[in-house]
Amino acid sequence: MPTHSSTLDALREFIDRIPLTDTHEHIRSEKDWLKKDTYLGHLFQHYASCDLVTSGMPPEDLASLHDTQLSPEEQWEKFEPYWLKAGNTSYCKAIDIAVRDLFDLPGLNRDTYQDLLRKMEESRKPGWYRKVLKDKANIEVCVLNTGEIDADRTLFAPVGGFDNFVSATTRQGATALGANVDVNVYSMDDFLTALDKAFEKAVNAGIVGVKSGLAYSRAIFYDNTTRHEAEILFNRMLRYRGNGVSWEDAKPFQDFMMHQVIQRAAEYGLPMQFHTGIQEGNGNFLADTNPVLLNNLFFTYRNVKFDVFHAGFPYSRELGVLAKNFANVYPDMCWMHIIGAKSAREILDEWLDLVPANKILGFGGDYIFVEGVYGHAKIARDNVARVLADRVERGDQTMDEAKEIAERILRLNGRELFKLDEKGLPAKD
Repeated sequence: MPTHSSTLDALREFIDRIPLTDTHEHIRSEKDWLKKDTYLGHLFQHYASCDLVTSGMPPEDLASLHDTQLSPEEQWEKFEPYWLKAGNTSYCKAIDIAVRDLFDLPGLNRDTYQDLLRKMEESRKPGWYRKVLKDKANIEVCVLNTGEIDADRTLFAPVGGFDNFVSATTRQGATALGANVDVNVYSMDDFLTALDKAFEKAVNAGIVGVKSGLAYSRAIFYDNTTRHEAEILFNRMLRYRGNGVSWEDAKPFQDFMMHQVIQRAAEYGLPMQFHTGIQEGNGNFLADTNPVLLNNLFFTYRNVKFDVFHAGFPYSRELGVLAKNFANVYPDMCWMHIIGAKSAREILDEWLDLVPANKILGFGGDYIFVEGVYGHAKIARDNVARVLADRVERGDQTMDEAKEIAERILRLNGRELFKLDEKGLPAKD
């Protein structure tokens, strides 16, 4: 049934006013960004670049977009044929939206790229992040995953990462992790003490959650192995002087350590964020990322809230069922709206039939650069408005219920999950 424009317009107007809780970003510090040169590749550091490669762009031509020794004209000639081929994707649409709205240009094309570079250079000044994230995108707070806890707390709420404790496979790696927290690692006890101290340090610095991205390097099934099994492998690792052991051989140790990380998150009352589903880049092992592989963790740690990323796409229906079955599983649409805008709408509509609305996390930009966050946020708001307008027209929700759902999935659920109000982190200006 087609959506009446008045319903959609009313919901768009309402949703545009909601200050977003952005559940996941990788944005580099503004201080570091200000040190960089202005070049076309800034907007193609990830995501859209993958679609360019998939369309046939040679990797060396993609790399040339980051080569400041080449002239803009030379870069454009390498770039344009593939931009024309890939511009239909949601990844590329997000960039085009940013070009239009942030730099007041009619999209990215041969006639505009020189003006775009000039305007990008003009924007390179302190305060650009706040202008884009707060003033333009109306984002209240971004939950930040960069590996650095020191961040602008008026914009960001950082999460901690302890994957290096889980994925350690060499003596050098284990001892370096201990050295970071002034612990000499001679044994498994020492290594766990180092993990304790790393957690304590991160919590004292104000992290709001713990993130694991190991789906990029191994299957995310973490069996409940014993300390004895783990310690045998750890001692083997300490004996090796070279490259250590493979992750396959080290899996029982890594599984044990993931459980140790989750137990410490539970101790501090922190949610666990897990990458599931599609991986960034070209050429990955998708089957390793199915959220169903985390099922045993959901059973074991009922006192831990699991923020499960990227809608589990393409395993989104499986994630919806997990969220329906487990009170501690929160399905997160971070990244999803630019993976595929229509797919995101279909997933959200299905989840609203499956999952209580207080569980769904509706937006996370998942970008390195702020311009991409803006484009993604605009697509996400439109997606939520269109889904809810259709549901109102079908009679599944009243208009008041639709507005309440929008407020919940785009703002309130994230604030509650990460206890942002309790921590005194950014609130509505």
